[in-house]
Amino acid sequence: MQRLILASQSPRRKDLLTNMGFDFDIVVSDVEEKVTKTDPNEIVVELSKLKAHDVYDKVKPADGTLILAADTLVFLKNERLGKPADDKDAFRMLRELSGREHHVITGVTLIYQTNGKAEEYSFSEGTSVLFSELSDKEILDYIATGEPKDKAGSYAIQGKGAKFVKGINGDYSNVVGLPVPRLYEEMKAHGII
Repeated sequence: MQRLILASQSPRRKDLLTNMGFDFDIVVSDVEEKVTKTDPNEIVVELSKLKAHDVYDKVKPADGTLILAADTLVFLKNERLGKPADDKDAFRMLRELSGREHHVITGVTLIYQTNGKAEEYSFSEGTSVLFSELSDKEILDYIATGEPKDKAGSYAIQGKGAKFVKGINGDYSNVVGLPVPRLYEEMKAHGII
């Protein structure tokens, strides 16, 4: 791999990739996120594919270029909890998550340009997260920090929201926004690194 392009402006994904030791460029996808799938794992993969293809078409990459796109969503049962529309929506989501287990699923698509053609690989990774019981005051105080605004499920496990997490089963970095161990294994398995 000669060049890595991250199809995301997420500061969390930037940090995770940097911690993996990669240098990369950022090209943000502005594709409309329309989903046709209903299964949570298929939804996140579909969204990551949309972003990867959008950036691929923008960049027209040379051989040795890898485009990495990811999409992370929170699911409670099969209800999709995306980014909150406003504080009221954030309150609703956090109230629903209180005292319950939910799933954070990330879809990842890699498009690797090699020998004049694009090779594409996609996967999803899930992590279960258990929240403590939250009072309305705890939720309102957290919303007042501003942290829930751009976070799927209205919380950040790597930030102030960590205090609500009673336990996780699976990959922590996946909840942050990129399943680092799985990504590394996939890149090795496909001969990208």
